[in-house]
Amino acid sequence: MFKSDFFEALSKVHFTVPLYLFIPVIIYCFYRSALIDMALWEYPVDFLAGMLIWTIVEYVMHRYVFHFELPGTIGRRLHFIIHGVHHDYPSDRLRLVMPPSLSIPLAIGFFYLFKACIPDRYFWFFFGTFLIGYLIYDIGHYAMHHFNFKSGIFKKIKHHHMRHHYQEPEKGYGVSSPLWDHVVGSVFTNRTEK
Repeated sequence: MFKSDFFEALSKVHFTVPLYLFIPVIIYCFYRSALIDMALWEYPVDFLAGMLIWTIVEYVMHRYVFHFELPGTIGRRLHFIIHGVHHDYPSDRLRLVMPPSLSIPLAIGFFYLFKACIPDRYFWFFFGTFLIGYLIYDIGHYAMHHFNFKSGIFKKIKHHHMRHHYQEPEKGYGVSSPLWDHVVGSVFTNRTEK
């Protein structure tokens, strides 16, 4: 993808790397939240809020950032680097999870955004949960492209994502959940599949 070996290496990552990077951060966030005197009932509410916000961020990033293409040659090249390569080579095992060169700056940005908006009492548990949502998305995305699910929810989610790749790339932006596709109206058309 790049002529430079350095930039090429930054664009590839083994699917386990996000686990090594973010699980310690999640543990630290949960440790910090344990030092705060939250009521027991507040934890599940905070957890649901973190997961819900993650699903919104995932949808918005995929639809409006990853699928946005600036005009001109530079715009096409930038789009290809960010997400087009994934649509052209969907089974490239080293380009299925977000590389740390992108995921770490994004995580830091969201950290400071949420820190400014969420009271400390709820922030640490919320942010740890938000990162769990990210890991579910990243590792789940890898699994959708490399594992064959026979039944259940994972088969339905994989089917949804494969329709985005191979039939209607302008719809089905939810990767770990089709929730916001239904809410926003970017669900697939009901046509008979071949």
